[in-house]
Amino acid sequence: MNSSPFSLLPLPASLLTTLEHLGYSQMTPIQAQSLPVILAGNDLIARSRTGSGKTAAFGIGLLTPLNPAFFGCQALVLSPTRELATQTATALRTLARGMPNIKIITLCGGTPFGPQAASLEQGAHVIVGTPGRVKDHLDRGTLNLGDVNCLVLDEADRMLDMGFYDPISDIISKAPARRQTLLFSATYPEGIEALAARFMRDPQTITIEDATPSNPITQRFYEVQPEQRMQAVIRLLARDRPQPCIAFCHTRQQCQDVQQFLAGNGVSALALHGDMEQRERDQVLALFANQSCSVLVATDVAARGIDIEGVAAVINIELSPDPAIHTHRIGRSGRAGQPGLAISLVAPAEQGRARSIETNLGKPLEWHALDKLPERLDSPLLAPMRTISIGGGRKEKVRPGDLLGALTGEAGLPGEAIGKISISDFQALVAIRWDLANVALQRLEEGKIKGRRFKVRLL
Repeated sequence: MNSSPFSLLPLPASLLTTLEHLGYSQMTPIQAQSLPVILAGNDLIARSRTGSGKTAAFGIGLLTPLNPAFFGCQALVLSPTRELATQTATALRTLARGMPNIKIITLCGGTPFGPQAASLEQGAHVIVGTPGRVKDHLDRGTLNLGDVNCLVLDEADRMLDMGFYDPISDIISKAPARRQTLLFSATYPEGIEALAARFMRDPQTITIEDATPSNPITQRFYEVQPEQRMQAVIRLLARDRPQPCIAFCHTRQQCQDVQQFLAGNGVSALALHGDMEQRERDQVLALFANQSCSVLVATDVAARGIDIEGVAAVINIELSPDPAIHTHRIGRSGRAGQPGLAISLVAPAEQGRARSIETNLGKPLEWHALDKLPERLDSPLLAPMRTISIGGGRKEKVRPGDLLGALTGEAGLPGEAIGKISISDFQALVAIRWDLANVALQRLEEGKIKGRRFKVRLL
């Protein structure tokens, strides 16, 4: 592979220094191909898989021309979900930390409108948001896009899947005609062609084909009758007991049915689908990320934007009609260079989908017999951790160190029994090894955190 150092690009010295400190010495293929186009001011349609480095590509591109002295919105990034918008904003802040006084605001649903409006009054250079909430601010006059020079549509295919075509169109119509538009997508449905034809100026197109992944993924396929799907999932879990594991469903109803069936058969399982409130989504994702849930049963749209390391396996309860979505699903397994495992259940009516995956893969699929699997779990598949919710967060100045100190100090728990700690404005979640969770709960109820008593409960 040819060497492509960032130093070849006309980037500000402060940005090059930050990239060096972050260990970003060589560009990924999407960065090497897209950054020259972006830095030249051209519109771009880029198709590449998640994890290919596209956030840094458009992040470097939109940060480079910013004027720090002008606190108007100069760049807008639209993301399909709150989770992805938050991740993107964090990545942009990291890239911008060597630049003077760059303000980046996140505008997403599920959080109060008022504080966002107050932040916008003080000005911001970059806004990252979901289409619904960004449109709300435009409609209420709390956001002005008149100074936007760069508009980024991140994971555009998912935004279209989620029905955001009209809000996106409305938002783009409020931005200046003479702007740069960057569209990033894992797949290329018809709706993207319509967006590009309507809102982009002679865009250049870049496609990065999936190379051999750094984490090889073993795929197994099992032919089942539709009525066998539920029990087949139990048998798959009984064979390898993979956790954490994501099980993908085609519909919200299927997602709920599978979660209830697994929970009734001794599996620690939670559902994630589009009918859930944002607060519920956040809690489910936090429990899955901190190992308090063994199996996350999710629809494709709801799972988009999840970036959790160490997923042991992906189970396709029903094959996706789109081979690109199949590739995207199974790419969540393994991660960080670890081998992945993807298991797919295929009903007779889905054989055409399997053939499409086989064509895409370029080699025969690996078929296995369901009757060779154990019929049931020999013991419950329980998560290694449980989560304690504490009724105090950033607004009460609660920090991870405060919780760690309370648990290992006065409560007397060993440090290795405490897992991930996540803190929001009004709540903190702490993962505790399952056999010590009740002990930790009792001691927190009896003790204090930062000299104060907080309401605590076991989720």
